[in-house]
Amino acid sequence: QVQLVESGGGSAQAGGSLRLSCTASGGTFSTWSLGWFRQVPGRERERVGGISRYSITPYYSDSVKGRFTISRDNSKNTVYLQMNSLKPEDTAVYYCAADSGWGSWDYWGQGTQVTVSS
Repeated sequence: QVQLVESGGGSAQAGGSLRLSCTASGGTFSTWSLGWFRQVPGRERERVGGISRYSITPYYSDSVKGRFTISRDNSKNTVYLQMNSLKPEDTAVYYCAADSGWGSWDYWGQGTQVTVSS
């Protein structure tokens, strides 16, 4: 059974940094494409960015481009979201997700809260 567990959330001041981790158990992590999403209560979930199974250049939403960096370490079954120059509007619950090859997000983590204060 596949599980994704996020960690690293918390509070930061505007302009600060946080790094989220998402570690998988079960399945074949190295064959998955991975994504990071975030959601604010009452709003639709937003895809922050992702990285393919081949670790070719990650992609990002315009709202985080140049501030956030996604990377993966297949030896640790972990994907990272490095968040720099944080803004209050980055406050959300952040989720990682995995596409096992069927073109949909098959697995999801439980989410981790990120709160950025001004």
